[in-house]
Amino acid sequence: MQESPFDPQDFLKTVPHKPGVYRMIGKNDEILYVGKAKDLRNRVSSYFRGTAANSRIDAMVKQISRVDITVTNTEAEALLLENNLIKQHLPRYNIRLKDGKGYPYIYISTQQAYPRIQFYRGSRKQPGQYFGPYPSGGAVSQTLYVMKKIFKARQCEDSYFANRSRPCLEYQIKRCSGPCVGLISQEDYAQTIKYAIQFLRGETQTVITELVAKMEKMAEQLHFEKAAEYRDQIEGLRHISQQQYVTGDDGSLVNLDLVALHLDSGLASVQVFTIRNGNNLGNRNFFPDLPDEAADPAEIMAYFLAQYYLGHDIPHEILLSVMPTEPDLLEEMLTLKQQRKVSLRQPQRGERSKWMELAQKNAEQALTMRLLSKTGMQERLHALKESLHLDQLPTRMECFDISHTQGEATVASCVVFDANGPLKSDYRRYNIEGIQAGDDYAAMHQALMRRFRRANTPDAKLPDILFIDGGKGQVTQALDVLKNLEIQGIEVIGIAKGEGRKPGLETLLIEQNTTSLNLPEHSKALHLIQQIRDEAHRFAITGHRARRQKARLQSPLEAIEGLGAKRRQLLLKQFGGLRAIERASVEELAKVSGISRSLAQKIYDTFNGDS
Repeated sequence: MQESPFDPQDFLKTVPHKPGVYRMIGKNDEILYVGKAKDLRNRVSSYFRGTAANSRIDAMVKQISRVDITVTNTEAEALLLENNLIKQHLPRYNIRLKDGKGYPYIYISTQQAYPRIQFYRGSRKQPGQYFGPYPSGGAVSQTLYVMKKIFKARQCEDSYFANRSRPCLEYQIKRCSGPCVGLISQEDYAQTIKYAIQFLRGETQTVITELVAKMEKMAEQLHFEKAAEYRDQIEGLRHISQQQYVTGDDGSLVNLDLVALHLDSGLASVQVFTIRNGNNLGNRNFFPDLPDEAADPAEIMAYFLAQYYLGHDIPHEILLSVMPTEPDLLEEMLTLKQQRKVSLRQPQRGERSKWMELAQKNAEQALTMRLLSKTGMQERLHALKESLHLDQLPTRMECFDISHTQGEATVASCVVFDANGPLKSDYRRYNIEGIQAGDDYAAMHQALMRRFRRANTPDAKLPDILFIDGGKGQVTQALDVLKNLEIQGIEVIGIAKGEGRKPGLETLLIEQNTTSLNLPEHSKALHLIQQIRDEAHRFAITGHRARRQKARLQSPLEAIEGLGAKRRQLLLKQFGGLRAIERASVEELAKVSGISRSLAQKIYDTFNGDS
């Protein structure tokens, strides 16, 4: 039965005069827009009164098939829910902060006899201490490098650490104290970890004071070499303190974020500096998606802050280059989330205004580079259009590549580029199964079938150009797949490697695999094709290596259907290891509790090559 059209007047009669969140829903249940309101009826009814405020709102209203509402107790709760929903659904007509990766931390595995200090990204469930989040991976790497020089605590993988018989190069260059082979006692190492934790907490002066006392004691006892080690640590810590520490007017160490916004040519750049315990942890830049080129800076700042602090530590004070819309409400929401008072301020004078000037310059510089990059991308797209004699500029390009090691753990990659460059949210990997090892043609065929088998659905995204990293055989597979699926309008281009695989000597296979084209080395079109091809290769080989490593770490028992974790553990205990299980007969295997005769046969066949 066909749904009746949306009647806003009938719907508005049911909407209460209470705070809450509304969701504009289009066809196929697509969430077009999420908003919050102090009074839901007044706010929602404003969309349906005569002429829309702007073309963006008008276009959205025409697509509405229904409106869903959620009532909340306060407007602050509505604001928090609104931004959770924006982050979850990424509505087309909202300002969106794209923030794919979780933020990095420094993690110390304090439960171990010799704890490891490491870069960490992910859920913080395992025991130990976490420090951060840091604004970028580079900020973590820089901090880890400093800690390696000063504290000499291990940063190596646990498996590497457990299998050392002699100290590695890190020990030789004085970047590790050699705990793997007992060159430092557990007690002394624990003291090192204690100092490292204090340093990460911003208690550097406490560490320096303790080290000075130890240096003097060693000197008194004529242990000058050890005293010199403490001296070097003290000098390193003081150098870092002078470089990084930021203090308030009263000399106290500050905890705050600096957030600067810059707009130009319909794009927005937001720079965030993170300062904790007076320590500048670094900065990171964001480019929010703007649904309207004439978006108000205050509105952009409001949306950015609300979405950014959903998943980040909120300091007591946030300094801003421009105040957001409804700052009091935003403060209330952040206070509600953090369970302590949070202040938003726009510095006008003094030291804080100088910090903001620095953040503002960084935001401007980042956007300038973004615009230059965008201009360069447009130039290369125009060059590609001319070189391939296309009717119009391509808006979406995809490239496929295959990676394996002698047929093992074959992975296909699909990377996507649009007018702005890489579109990483649309990247895909395909684990290839059920083909003869090393058959690149079959691997390509399988990957392309999986990519395009639903291409005829209304919401499917199809490329204007499909690049294939390979020669005529791989291109033939692509053409066959598109023909079998009755997909038209896609230009298929093969990228055949040149002599010695030297960049610049690639041959392009076009026009249904009948024509070859060699572009000059200086061609901007060729540079774009090389970038897309190299990105597909990088993405494929990264996936292949991860899959190969996982396969090598996985026990053959895990692949046996019906043999769960408890039964695997029981088998290993009964036989004393995998090698004994490999040599066991069906009868011996079936004697283990929980192992039926048929399951014993499966286990036996797994190790003895029978199918």
